[in-house]
Amino acid sequence: MVFDAHRHIGVLPAYPFYGGPPVNPDTTARATVKQLLTDLDAEGTERALVLPNYGVPDPDIAFSFNELAIEAAQTDDRIRAGLWVSPRSEDEHRTAHALALAREDGVRALKLSFLLGGRPSDPACRPLLDRIFHEAGRLDLVVHVHTSPGAASDIDEVGLLVEWYADQVPVHLVHFGGGMSGHIKLAGSRFFDWIESGKRVYTDLSWAIGFAPYWLAREIEHRGIGHDRVLFASDQPWGDFAGEYARMTAAAGGGELGERVFRDTFATLYD
Repeated sequence: MVFDAHRHIGVLPAYPFYGGPPVNPDTTARATVKQLLTDLDAEGTERALVLPNYGVPDPDIAFSFNELAIEAAQTDDRIRAGLWVSPRSEDEHRTAHALALAREDGVRALKLSFLLGGRPSDPACRPLLDRIFHEAGRLDLVVHVHTSPGAASDIDEVGLLVEWYADQVPVHLVHFGGGMSGHIKLAGSRFFDWIESGKRVYTDLSWAIGFAPYWLAREIEHRGIGHDRVLFASDQPWGDFAGEYARMTAAAGGGELGERVFRDTFATLYD
């Protein structure tokens, strides 16, 4: 059995990324709940956290998939929903609507990504960040945060959210820092320092560079902590389920760590 702690629903419009022609790189994106369920069946995925698809620099599109994620969660008990929220003042009314939807059955997470704007250290974002994390704490939700090297998604920025809020609210750091610098900062000390200080911090290793899952597994064994803070995630359609599964199986093995990565920690956070 596999529990997937991070995948998306919704088909994005073609977009001229990086000055090129309009393209649809998310080739396995799913537009309907039925298509999503077919994927889960084919993979053997028993549980999944499903989030709105995003990437095109138009927040309206990501917000528009919130109802679809809720529909998925309320259609099949295998699924839990995460809702797109934003700390940008320009998105305040859309975030307020998303937070109202967070009371719906099946919602277990709020999704933050600074790829579409905003920054944790920007004082203009702090009021909505406070509101998002307050609601997450009140409703017992996880805050799911994208990480990638540099700019507003770097772990030096996103780590501020752990420092400010993770005493009270679980924070799921997607992609384990998202690249070389983030992996080294987290596995080298920061991830374990947060755990030892009582922070409710979790991660997945989708998109991780090849060495990272093995190093993290070794550090968990060596330090004796963190075994209950790592989740399997495919990041479909931006990730590759088969590849992510093979890599995490090799790194985590079939013992207690593997059971927690592929099942138990998901059940703790999202069920």
